[in-house]
Amino acid sequence: MELELQEEEAVNFGKSLIVPSVQELAKQPTIDIPPRCIRSHEDPPIATHDSCLPSVPVIDLQKLASVDYELERLHLACREWGFFQVINHGVSISLLEKFKLEIENFFKLPYEEKKQLWQEPDNHEGFGQLFVV
Repeated sequence: MELELQEEEAVNFGKSLIVPSVQELAKQPTIDIPPRCIRSHEDPPIATHDSCLPSVPVIDLQKLASVDYELERLHLACREWGFFQVINHGVSISLLEKFKLEIENFFKLPYEEKKQLWQEPDNHEGFGQLFVV
């Protein structure tokens, strides 16, 4: 029973909405920013001559299991940024280059071919733009 509950919680990340891809939005004249893209409750970063703009968080996977502050950095990156750069992951450069080439080839496919792999509502897997609410 407890395992079933954990599995159910792990799958339920929240509701999601399918929204148009950025490539499709770019084909249409747009005057207004879609409301789902506006985050008015957050203060914009302030840059002065004394400070620099924030940079993308970097997470060291070798330190993640052994250093407490690296886990805290990962948590902050997920909560505040939604993404991060990973270093010391152990993945070979050749595999990363092959992966990059496959991604580029995928994005060169016609829209109709990519749409066959499109995400479905309330499913976070697949290609497309999900807006999690």
